[in-house]
Amino acid sequence: MAITSIFVNLPVADVRASTAFYEAVGASVNPDFSDETSTSLVLSGAVYIQIMNHEKFASFTKQPIAADGIEVINALGVESREEVDRIAGAALVAGGTETDETKDIGWMYGRAFADLDGHHWEVMFMDEAAMAEAFAAEAG
Repeated sequence: MAITSIFVNLPVADVRASTAFYEAVGASVNPDFSDETSTSLVLSGAVYIQIMNHEKFASFTKQPIAADGIEVINALGVESREEVDRIAGAALVAGGTETDETKDIGWMYGRAFADLDGHHWEVMFMDEAAMAEAFAAEAG
């Protein structure tokens, strides 16, 4: 299987406010797939978020839209600890909420937040060389 991209579709209460939130954390708008009911956001060349008002989101499924609890945690890998902090910090400034304490286990560093509608995101950096060393030491 060769997956080339991921499209995360999220129901939101306010498309305009949620668009501003995701732009604040570094996403860019793709106007080709955006209108007053939804916004297509590009996180990278392979990761996209489509935020939709509840009515439009409901047109894609026969299931009810989740209202309580966590349905999914979306995790993003980045290239440095500084990028983790930049994205999580921007999310908090833009109105997001921190959902867990910062995790720092040496070779992995991450932070978690929820967007304006409570969708959970984790941003993490993994130093794969340090991870391999840590695992080898444990096995050792």
